Amino acid sequence: MNPETEATMLETPSLTQPPEDVDTDDCLSTYSYLFSPDVLKDRVAFITGGGSGIGFRIAEIFMRHGCHTVIASRNLQRLSEAAKKLVDATGRRCLPLCVDVRQPQTIMAAVDQALAEFRHIDILINNAAGNFLCPASALSFNAYKTVLDIDTMGTFNVSKVLFEKCFQDRGGVIVNITATLSYKGQALQVHAGTAKAAVDAMTKHLAVEWGSSKVRVNSLAPGPISGTEGFRRLGGKWAESGNLFDSIPLQRPGNKTEIAHSALFLASPLASYVTGTTLVADGGSWLTSANNFSAMLGHWSTEVKQDK
Repeated sequence: MNPETEATMLETPSLTQPPEDVDTDDCLSTYSYLFSPDVLKDRVAFITGGGSGIGFRIAEIFMRHGCHTVIASRNLQRLSEAAKKLVDATGRRCLPLCVDVRQPQTIMAAVDQALAEFRHIDILINNAAGNFLCPASALSFNAYKTVLDIDTMGTFNVSKVLFEKCFQDRGGVIVNITATLSYKGQALQVHAGTAKAAVDAMTKHLAVEWGSSKVRVNSLAPGPISGTEGFRRLGGKWAESGNLFDSIPLQRPGNKTEIAHSALFLASPLASYVTGTTLVADGGSWLTSANNFSAMLGHWSTEVKQDK
């Protein structure tokens, strides 16, 4: 091998090396562009659950690529703080709006405010969700219903409002953040697994019905993602300390920037012929990770005792 070629190969990062990320809900200190910086120039994205975690990082990465954003959730104070960080870091506009995805009237009001501000919305990221570890036998009827109301009904509610007010006449893109929980029946996750499986089915149905209106609809299913509330609530630290991530083919959890890049691909013209499918971004986790009910039940019991 040519010595210069060998030296270049040694200096080139692995194609599975994760991009920079921070665990907190703060913007990245530096960012290296893998996509064109203008790939979403002057587009507007409506992001539910955009004030923290994956939703916050999606908003940041979209804005770094020329997009304006609307971040929506029930906590307006958190949203306002997040919007300031995003604007300061990217120079793009970000509108924080209070929305309960279970209540269509609040969605309609928020979309009207967004349209008054930006005149159009091009992209919807359905990221609002609720989840926690709980065995089915200990899950209350109301808790099960609440997760379905937020994850499944919330996704339909926001999608329907955006379609009728924005996408029906001028097209658009919907990305539903789902999960791999239902692929093999995940222990302690019957509520979230059911809700996300329904969203994946909804993705296919809406892609078929709304394709003629030039609307693309896809799902994005993250695996264990560090620096998120889900990572904390669903035993991420426990899995980390027990070296359980070694069973993942890529042998690590993902990070929020990686999921934001996947969302960026699905939302951008690079995915112009992609609709009705689910992009799994989990390092191969669902294929190999153990589903040890007894161990997870023990972890859940410990967490319950600590919370009391």
